[in-house]
Amino acid sequence: MNVCFPVLQNLGLASRVYGHFSCAPEYVVVDMITCEVTTINNCGQLLQYGTCDPIDGLDGHKVDALVVGEIGGAVLCKLSRVGIRVFQAREGTVGENLVFLEANSLPEHLPVQNRHGHSHGCPH
Repeated sequence: MNVCFPVLQNLGLASRVYGHFSCAPEYVVVDMITCEVTTINNCGQLLQYGTCDPIDGLDGHKVDALVVGEIGGAVLCKLSRVGIRVFQAREGTVGENLVFLEANSLPEHLPVQNRHGHSHGCPH
């Protein structure tokens, strides 16, 4: 599984997880099987708020999951539609959050449902 982490500065597994997905200058992607670490420059970082396409920001890299502090609802829906699961990061590094993810101790961000049971513009 390839797991993506937004970071302010790439220090590999020692990188601190950045608080927000769309604004991060870089992403660190870790292949949990091979332990290979890849860096992606966020090409969508400077777009106007609400216009970001998270898939474009990943620059064609295969990502199965994302670990992030905060993420907007529209971006979460776009990621969910293409099968990318999104988990709530804990304060700390990429390496520390990988340990939490492997232990199933990171909660998953899920698209919000309204009181009528319909997603807000997030069809699956």
